Amino acid sequence: MKHYWLLFIPLLFGLISCQNKPKDGRTDTYSSGVITIAADESFEPIVQQEIDVFEGLYPSASIVPRYVTEVEAVNLLLRDSLRLAITSRRLTQSEMASFHSRKFFPQEIKLATDGLALIVNKSNPDTLISVNTIQKILTGKVTKWKDIYASSKLRNITIVFDNKNSSTVRFAVDSICKGKPLSNNVKALKTNPEVINYVAHNPDAIGVIGVNWLSDKNDSTGLSFTKEVQVMSVSYSDDATPENSYKPYQAYLFYGNYPLVRSIYALMNDPRNALPWGFSSFLSSDRGQRIILKSGLVPATQPIRVVHVKDE
Repeated sequence: MKHYWLLFIPLLFGLISCQNKPKDGRTDTYSSGVITIAADESFEPIVQQEIDVFEGLYPSASIVPRYVTEVEAVNLLLRDSLRLAITSRRLTQSEMASFHSRKFFPQEIKLATDGLALIVNKSNPDTLISVNTIQKILTGKVTKWKDIYASSKLRNITIVFDNKNSSTVRFAVDSICKGKPLSNNVKALKTNPEVINYVAHNPDAIGVIGVNWLSDKNDSTGLSFTKEVQVMSVSYSDDATPENSYKPYQAYLFYGNYPLVRSIYALMNDPRNALPWGFSSFLSSDRGQRIILKSGLVPATQPIRVVHVKDE
C-alpha cells in the first residue's frame, strides 16, 4: 500500500495545481509576472520612464510596451490581445458596449493633461499663431506663410504629423477643425522623432507633436524645450500677440491658457486585478504622478507648484 500512496500524493498535488491555475493561462500578479501593454506612441517618453521606475521597484515584474497609433492601441484592447492601453481618449459608447456584451467592465483612469505643441524651424522668425489660423492652415484655406505674416520670406506651408492614425491627427480633426477634413498640404510621417527632424531641416514646415517629446532633458525644472526646433506660442484670440499667446509650459496647461490640451488615460480591462492593475495603480500613485510632473505635463492627482514663464 505504501507504494500506491507514493504514486497518489504527486498526482494529488498535480490536480490541485491545475485547479489553481487561471483559466486564461495568465500567471501575473499585482506586482509580478510579464505583460504587454499598448501605448499611444506620442506618449512614449513618459510611458517608458514610468515603466523603468516601476520595474526597478518590482524586479519580478516586466512591462513590455507596444508603442503604436491610438487606433491600434484601442483595437488591441478590444480584441483582448492585451489588458491595458494608454491613450488620449476614453472609450466610446460603442466600444464600451462591446466589452459589456462579453461581460467585461473596463476601467478608465485619467493620468495627466498633455499639450500638443506646434514646432517650426529655428530660422523661422514668426512664432505667434492663433487657433483660428491653425484651423485655416489645416483645412487648406491658408497655404502660404505670406497669408499669415505679410513680411515672411517663406513659401508654402507644410503641416507635418507623426502618423495618419495618430491621436494628434484625431485631435486636429475633432478639436481644431471641428470635424472638417484636413487639406492635402498635411503630411503624415511615421514617428514623432521624424517630425522633429523634418521641421529641423525644412524652414517652411510646421510640426504637430506631443509636448513630452520636446522637454529639454538637461533642464530639471521642465521650463525649457529642445534646441533643435522652435515651439510656437498659441492664442485663443484671432489676433495673436505676445501678450495673449502661450507656449505649452506646465503652468499654462494647468490654468488653460494654452489652447491645445488633451488628457492621457489608462484604459484597463483586467478582471483578475493582476499586473495591469498594479501598473495602473502605480501610474496614478504619488511616485508615478511625480514622474509626470517632472516631464512637464500636468499630473491628474499630484499637487503642482505653478511657475509662470513668459517669453520676452
